[in-house]
Amino acid sequence: MDFERARHNMIDSQVRPGGVIDLRVIAAMEEVPRERFVPEERRAFAYVDEDFFIGRDARGARRYLLNPLTLARMLQLADVDPTDCVLDVGVATGYSSAVLSRLAQSVIALERDEALARQATANLEALDCVNAAVVQGPHKAGWSGEAPFDAIILQGRIEEKPATLLEQLADLGRLVCVFGQPNAARIRVYTRRGRAISFIDYHDAFAPPLSGFATTEEVMAF
Repeated sequence: MDFERARHNMIDSQVRPGGVIDLRVIAAMEEVPRERFVPEERRAFAYVDEDFFIGRDARGARRYLLNPLTLARMLQLADVDPTDCVLDVGVATGYSSAVLSRLAQSVIALERDEALARQATANLEALDCVNAAVVQGPHKAGWSGEAPFDAIILQGRIEEKPATLLEQLADLGRLVCVFGQPNAARIRVYTRRGRAISFIDYHDAFAPPLSGFATTEEVMAF
């Protein structure tokens, strides 16, 4: 399969028509080989317009890569500057962190699952993402040792205010997530100004739940 052409088609048929015009985001997504971050036997489907199921983690949670348009919209709204330090939460195999490594000065890639964290580390090292470091820990807790962050990106949907993560934002920092119920969620951008936190909701979005946060699906599963 011609993966380079598939990436180009992803940009032209999914990302640009969805209103993403940030040239840095587009260039980063066109550069990073998404197929590297999915199971080898399903690489031919790496660029489909949907959240890509990569398997279950050690706790049984289903894990995904966000669909390309949702991720692109989130990155555009995050407005990542080349001097920014970014926390990427729930990175799974590391695709989003590889894209962010092209946009930010440094990326902390947080993953709770040990096996996925090892896989993300190997993927980022193979692509020479020297400004991205994978750390292992609970998604909900963030990574206070490297805070404050100029931007925090959540790789999945949540249904509750991410209070601990918001405490780790720098002044004027942005936290971008998909927020809401399964069939009624939007991309939300929280912004810190001094001690005040405000938010604005943007595009409607469907995204799988971010593991480690109490969502409707996780509650029903038990």
